[in-house]
Amino acid sequence: MYPIKKVIKRTRYRNVIYDRVLPKHDYLKYWKVVKYWARKKYNLSSADIDMLLFLYTEGLFTRSKYLEYENIFKWDNDRFARLMREGFIHNWVKKNWGEEKKYELTFKARKMCASIYRKLNGEEPISETPQHNPIFKASARYTDKVHAMAIKKFNQESRQRHAPK
Repeated sequence: MYPIKKVIKRTRYRNVIYDRVLPKHDYLKYWKVVKYWARKKYNLSSADIDMLLFLYTEGLFTRSKYLEYENIFKWDNDRFARLMREGFIHNWVKKNWGEEKKYELTFKARKMCASIYRKLNGEEPISETPQHNPIFKASARYTDKVHAMAIKKFNQESRQRHAPK
């Protein structure tokens, strides 16, 4: 059962009590902020991140499995090769007679996906130092500075929500 919050609305003649059901999970509230951080830190597009998050739980996969999920993405012929070049996907086993090649995410890609999940679950904050987060560099663009403010708010809310009671 979700927690219920009582809200009192004062009208001219009487007070009306409303029950507000608070959601049990709200970790997607800051999904855009976390995704923006991942895009900047790892120099990936949103579609690349979505693809890596899909492949994160696949373990070993074939090119046909990759293409099956890629059908719902914006057209990008070079995505698979680019992800391999940039070290997010690697060839796990060479093609045997009658089999497809098998691929898997590299340690770098698995670490990125795990970090995204930890941030969304509130287990780890997004770094606010320029050495670890390009959004906080002095030479950052206006959009980065706006997202930096959102990251600070995200970290503050995360600390409050997970503070010992």
